[in-house]
Amino acid sequence: MSDKTLVLVDGSSYLYRAFHALPALTNSKHHPTGAMHGVIAMLRKLHQTYAPDYFATVFDPRGPTLRDAWYPAYKANRPSMPDELAQQVAPLHAMIRALGFPLLQIDGVEADDVIGTLAEQASAQGLRVVISTGDKDLAQLVNDRITLVNTMDDSVLDSAGVKAKFGVEPGQIVDYLTLVGDSVDNIPGVPKVGPKTAVKWLAEFGSLDQIIAQADTITGKIGENLRDALDQVPLSRKLVTIVRDVDTGTRIEDLVMRPADQEQLIELYREYEFSTWLKELEKQGVNTAAAVIDDGARPPAEYETVLEQEHFDAWLAELRTAACFAFDTETTSLDYMQARIVGVSFAAAPGRAAYVPLAHDYPGVPTQLDTGRVLEALRPLLEDAQRQKLGHNLKYDRNVLRNHGLVLRGIAHDTMLESYVLNSTAARHDFDSVALKYLGHHTIHYEDVAGKGAKQIGFAEVALEEAAPYAAEDAEVCLRLHHVLSPQIESCPGLSAVYHEIEIPLVPVLADMERRGVYIDARMLLEQSAELDHRMAEIEAAAHDAAGQVFNIGSPKQIQAILFDKLGLPVLQKTPKGQPSTAEAALQELAHDFDLPRLILDYRGLSKLKSTYTDKLPLQIDPDTGRVHTSYHQAVAATGRLSSSDPNLQNIPIRSAEGRRIRQAFVAPPGKLLLAADYSQIELRIMAHLSGDAGLMDAFQRGLDVHRATAAEVFATALDEVSDEQRRAAKAINFGLIYGMSAFGLARQLGIERGAAQQYIDRYFERYPGVRRYMDQIRETARDQGYVETVFGRRLYLPDIKARNAQLRQYAERTAINAPMQGTAADIIKRAMIDVDRWLGTTRGGELIMQVHDELVLEIDAAALDIIARNVRRIMESAAALAVPLTVDVGHGANWDEAH
Repeated sequence: MSDKTLVLVDGSSYLYRAFHALPALTNSKHHPTGAMHGVIAMLRKLHQTYAPDYFATVFDPRGPTLRDAWYPAYKANRPSMPDELAQQVAPLHAMIRALGFPLLQIDGVEADDVIGTLAEQASAQGLRVVISTGDKDLAQLVNDRITLVNTMDDSVLDSAGVKAKFGVEPGQIVDYLTLVGDSVDNIPGVPKVGPKTAVKWLAEFGSLDQIIAQADTITGKIGENLRDALDQVPLSRKLVTIVRDVDTGTRIEDLVMRPADQEQLIELYREYEFSTWLKELEKQGVNTAAAVIDDGARPPAEYETVLEQEHFDAWLAELRTAACFAFDTETTSLDYMQARIVGVSFAAAPGRAAYVPLAHDYPGVPTQLDTGRVLEALRPLLEDAQRQKLGHNLKYDRNVLRNHGLVLRGIAHDTMLESYVLNSTAARHDFDSVALKYLGHHTIHYEDVAGKGAKQIGFAEVALEEAAPYAAEDAEVCLRLHHVLSPQIESCPGLSAVYHEIEIPLVPVLADMERRGVYIDARMLLEQSAELDHRMAEIEAAAHDAAGQVFNIGSPKQIQAILFDKLGLPVLQKTPKGQPSTAEAALQELAHDFDLPRLILDYRGLSKLKSTYTDKLPLQIDPDTGRVHTSYHQAVAATGRLSSSDPNLQNIPIRSAEGRRIRQAFVAPPGKLLLAADYSQIELRIMAHLSGDAGLMDAFQRGLDVHRATAAEVFATALDEVSDEQRRAAKAINFGLIYGMSAFGLARQLGIERGAAQQYIDRYFERYPGVRRYMDQIRETARDQGYVETVFGRRLYLPDIKARNAQLRQYAERTAINAPMQGTAADIIKRAMIDVDRWLGTTRGGELIMQVHDELVLEIDAAALDIIARNVRRIMESAAALAVPLTVDVGHGANWDEAH
């Protein structure tokens, strides 16, 4: 019996899983790289974990296989490989071979059958076999020598694991799959037999053969289905059974690692911009596959746990001499207003970091340094604006430090914002995702040390042996990330300006806004909740009358049955599963002609307001401040727009009476006023600037009502004779076109024929030819360079701009038109926030408390109204120098609604 190990990788399975599960990454030439990076990272991790004697990565062949000959409809339901994935296959194979991994791809033979054959051979020779896959079919191979591992979630399936997961033994998996079938591979099972029935039958009868033999004893409709399917059961069983005796042309002994082709790897890593792995190669000068694959090629970082005063003093001295150091806090809560510090970590140079535990609390915890003394010792460093600090989402750390009486200054860099500015659309910008994307580094996750779900413990309860590496890694990896991301930003003047002049200066402005919060009149909201309850009950009763029966107005299934089965309303949209859609867009179309869909939409709208705002906002009032404190997110919206959560201030409707009532509950304290300053038609003004259209610029430069001016042009009417209906249509055209609205969409919005809507659009472009010219040019620019830019240099990458899928490509083209406007508007209001906040710091009487869309809201002293209103308007209108003037509407009142 051998103690050697063979690892077999189901390359095809992981190729698709990496493509769908990981961010859609691209290199600077816009070649997709996400699946490649994911598979290579998986192979590196797998090799490091198992250090196997033999190894092979197996891919499906191109073209038909054995099963296609057995059953022509095999896999007929599967869509063709996406173009964005197909482009990655050849370079991925080249990279795997250059790393020294044996790669198998046998014409006419599926990867499962190659894996099954090699696993059977190795198992017979006494080898331990590990199959890395996400494919359930391979569970039939499991025995006492063969196990499955899923590197996506690190789960391992042995015989007991197969039984626990599927409810049957490995030897019954073929029978189980035969009964259940596989819709993805188009393998017919027994109709209406799902996993539960299959498990039940196999437990009762023992095998598929016995089930077939006793099919007459199975009663009911399910028994009829079984008997009707008996003729095709042998074919289904043949299709799901992995062939274990194909001619692979390979011996187990041949599946050994080869020396890496270092020159080829360097070329591939450079071409596809895998910079971290490239640096490993260039730094180490390695020439063996094992060394290239091992994440340990970079010397392991030294993470120190600081429990003694002398140890802390030594680190403090090192931080004092550092040009810039990474800093991070570990806390008791994600709620920045309530969180308390459990410990702090820092790093001054890559490869070494420290964690200072302060408030861990569990039986046997070592004595820790005093929280107050440590923070006081750090105060001169943290509050010194000249000492540069970096971190990941330092806005949160700044707010938490305020809970302990410290003000974090000198925020020089934030790796979350570096990742976001570099490519807002490429991936998520959380720490774990960014570390994996740019360093190929799998960080220790919070769940790894604190547990998951109901069993998760607070960080203060995490043992120092686990807490210290987790916390210190945050600081050390953050520093390494900065060293990778910063040069890429600095190489592009536009991105550098966006990062240094907009995003970084905005961090303390947003942090201060979050902490200030806004007063909420809880009593008013609770009264409104009761009124909404009453109104919803009235709407529900009217809906029941319109339907001719009582039904659950919150049930899409019941709504579907009434609208389309009972009332026979036209099916205008369908769900992905082919059912009539009851989504908002579908109901809005129907609501033009039918009462019931309109009532359902009215009910849903009020229900959402009630659950999201009138019921919830009073519960979100901070017990210490009596205010509601939202969280602003800088690194979420691809265009640069801010978003907010808990509560989401961006979605409170302003046009409905109910929405305005909610805004009335946002109030100023006694002696104060709320001042709202809102950019007027800013995106249309940016369109005028970008397009240079003479007619559009003239309307803004003359201070005309641009919608009325557009109506006069489109409808060939004198300006003073434009009707309200014509102005409404022109407004829909003005805003609709910059969002890529089609004639169909405009027709639906205005309730007119599609032909008439197309005539409106044609006339618009005749009167404003510069707009059409800009749209054509920006689409072409996007296709040429793969991205578009704002006036200030912010980039939005468009990986789908050349997609073969027409729907994806057209969406990317619409985005190419709109993103420069939305992004420039985002840049302008961010610049305005920074400038307004700076000016407010030189005077007294007002503070920024909210930012919503194109609007800033301040809480001000009533006596300072005139000077603040005048200066806020001046600063906001000078935040950008466009070809047309920016205008700002300023209002004030005792509450947010009055301020409009």
